[in-house]
Amino acid sequence: MPIFNDTEHFYSVLVPFFNMLKDDPGIGPKIFSSGLVVQFIYSDPQAIITIDCPNKVIIQGEIDLKPTVSMSMSAKTAHKFWLGKLSIVIALTKREVIAKGPLPALMKLLPLIKDSYGMYAEYLKKIGMEDKITNWD
Repeated sequence: MPIFNDTEHFYSVLVPFFNMLKDDPGIGPKIFSSGLVVQFIYSDPQAIITIDCPNKVIIQGEIDLKPTVSMSMSAKTAHKFWLGKLSIVIALTKREVIAKGPLPALMKLLPLIKDSYGMYAEYLKKIGMEDKITNWD
C-alpha cells in the first residue's frame, strides 16, 4: 500500500504539517525571513505545495506566483526527507530531487528545519499513520 492513497490524502497530510511548521516559533519566522517563494512539485500522487515567505502562507495547488525556487520529487522522496532519512544533497546528485532556481538560498534553509524531522514522525503518529514511519511502500 502506498504512503499516500491519492492527491487529496497527500494534501491532507502535508499541508497541515507545513502549517504546523509555519506556526512553530522556532521554525516559521526563520523560514519566512528568507523572503523566498519555494514551490514543491510532487509526483505519485501529483500535488503542488508552495511556501510563500513574503506573505507567510502555505498554498495548496497551482498558483500564478512565480517561485524563487522549485523542487520536484516523488511524494515518497518527500516523505523520506521529512523523516530525516534522505540527504537532500545526495538526492539532488541522484536526481531524485530536481531543483530550479538559486540553490544556495534554499540550502541555507536546511539547518533551520532540522527540528522538523522529529516533528513529522510525531505528527504521523498523531494522525494515525505511525506505520508509515518505517514502512514506505
